Amino acid sequence: MTDEHPVEALSETEARAELARLAKAIAEADAAYHQEDAPTLSDATYDALKRRNAAIEARFPALKRADSPSDRVGAAPAEGFAKVAHVRRMLSLANAFDGADVTEFDARIRRYLGLADDAPLVYTAEPKIDGLSLSLRYEGGRLVQAATRGDGEVGENVTANARTIADIPRTLTGAPDILEVRGEVYMAHADFEALNERQAETGAKTFANPRNAAAGSLRQLDPAITAARPLKFFAYAWGEVSAPLADTQMGAIERLKTLGFQVNPLTVLCDGPEALAAHYARIEQRRATLGYDIDGVVYKVNDLALQDRLGFRATTPRWAIAHKFPAELAWTRLDRIEIQVGRTGALSPVARLHPVTVGGVVVSNATLHNEDYIAGRDSKGNEIRGGKDIREGDWVQVYRAGDVIPKVADVDLAKRPEGTEPYRFPTECPECGSEAIREEGDAVRRCSGGLICPAQAVERLKHFVSRGAFDIEGLGAKQVEALYKDGWIREPADIFELETRYGEGLQQLKNREGWGEKSATNLFAAIGARRTIPLDRLIFALGIRHLGEAAADLLARNFQTWEAFEAAVTHATVGEGPDWEALLSIDGVGTVMATSLITAFHQEAERASIDRLVAHLTVEPVAPRGAVDSPVAGKTVVFTGTLERMSRAEAKARAEALGAKVAGSVSKKTDLVVLGPGAGSKAKKAEELGIETVDEDGWLALIEGA
Repeated sequence: MTDEHPVEALSETEARAELARLAKAIAEADAAYHQEDAPTLSDATYDALKRRNAAIEARFPALKRADSPSDRVGAAPAEGFAKVAHVRRMLSLANAFDGADVTEFDARIRRYLGLADDAPLVYTAEPKIDGLSLSLRYEGGRLVQAATRGDGEVGENVTANARTIADIPRTLTGAPDILEVRGEVYMAHADFEALNERQAETGAKTFANPRNAAAGSLRQLDPAITAARPLKFFAYAWGEVSAPLADTQMGAIERLKTLGFQVNPLTVLCDGPEALAAHYARIEQRRATLGYDIDGVVYKVNDLALQDRLGFRATTPRWAIAHKFPAELAWTRLDRIEIQVGRTGALSPVARLHPVTVGGVVVSNATLHNEDYIAGRDSKGNEIRGGKDIREGDWVQVYRAGDVIPKVADVDLAKRPEGTEPYRFPTECPECGSEAIREEGDAVRRCSGGLICPAQAVERLKHFVSRGAFDIEGLGAKQVEALYKDGWIREPADIFELETRYGEGLQQLKNREGWGEKSATNLFAAIGARRTIPLDRLIFALGIRHLGEAAADLLARNFQTWEAFEAAVTHATVGEGPDWEALLSIDGVGTVMATSLITAFHQEAERASIDRLVAHLTVEPVAPRGAVDSPVAGKTVVFTGTLERMSRAEAKARAEALGAKVAGSVSKKTDLVVLGPGAGSKAKKAEELGIETVDEDGWLALIEGA
């Protein structure tokens, strides 16, 4: 956080002390960002420190320190890498934070060049990638060296690592004999999420954001680690060249593209500040959908001859500026923590915040994930990565993940009010008072009240009428809440009794606030249209935990009718018996899903609710995928052993396309087992049960022409 004592009010003694403090804080932040790939300050806070330092130096030029942050770029190279001296320095960019700064940038250039206000002056505008700067040196068309920016003068030699990045060409055709290409190494959002999932699965360190992941991956002492990371590279500049690339910035970018480098497709030419502002707005609007992180838009004078005339300051070029986006991080007070109960009974903590603008949006709520995240420790008392000791009354840093979901990133312990107590996560449901249970290995605590819990009931009703389920037109989340509150509907079956109970008489739907005769009539018609429903939609609509749309479709196509599905689940016992094995034999059904399904149908109250619902319905059968007249249509097939002429996935897809059901294990319901080399216990079980078996050639002969 910056000292808010106005610069114009500082005495010379105060200014000297403040410059010392800022130099230390900025140096520490530079080291954390450039050497350790673990930023300690947000971009907005860091930029504010730099602006304050520059303002004090401007007011007290004689106090400028020898180690002034204004004269420094990045941080010294880290130990462990060979050092590389840049032939041409890798500089940073000056920043603009609003339209006025951009207008002044244009005016400053015109004054320097002696251009009139209406003289043509063209700029390039390109997204500012939030990654790690890299310089690539080619000699005779061969990549001979790659170096990080370091402190601008000397960087780290990461040549072996750079050679593992697919976007970086090893050789060039038609390039100048000496060419240093500069750009940004980054990681796409999807690749970052997949990397963190892999890291978490192996117990390795997860990364806070794509920039840290990219920097940490490139700066590995073992190139094999870098090679396993999904890094990308955008080229946007150059260092030493033995021959000019072009006469303009845009021309040089196009030349780099023809040489085989990835360049940002959103780079455009702009004629003056108004055009720059318009492109900035377009990029900002598209920011969340780009698939990679950017933190602003960079403007450069397009004419390279003018760039040469403008030259450089100590650490920045005069001919370029970075127009930064508004900070996505902001500090505010956490007024209280509330618990919301979802349709599966999950107790989800929500931070109620003093409203604050984050990335241009006013945020008053943020997710707190779960009780371990709030406590900063797991159920066994071990500290968890990313967890915080978060308390009501704390000052917290808020960010918007993907510019959508507000989350709490940090806590300012220095501002914690005296006497605050650690937050005690409830062990009872705040909606119904039932015990809230946390199962072994589960990060979430859940209400055990089931259908007696009003929160679960309302959320399950909302799910029931949602688009992928019954999709009843005119009955959305707000209508469900209102009808539940007044006791008109308590469970799905009540929806199909609405017209009988509230179509006529003293209490009529058309007389409710917000309703009328036409809207009530339309709703009754929409409900009537849903009395006939496909099996897959019904299964999904039941809202059973771990059963999404794909799982519902899988079960429906396996059992095909409600009667077969209901009988199978009713007769099965968790963990034992042939019916349990038959459920698990369905390819795609595991123990978690099967247990959840059986448990729901075996709970007396829930089963009674399901029966009351189905009594109102005609459930349409669902046919298996594929041809209905093939030799394997309707049969249950198991593949075992190693298939030599096709992959297991290909064999499964082909069987399903022909109308077969592919199971993962052999049971008395199996019709055919396809044996590949190495078939073991499944082949033996098929023999014991007298089930027909064929080898891979026999299988292909069976389905040939189908």
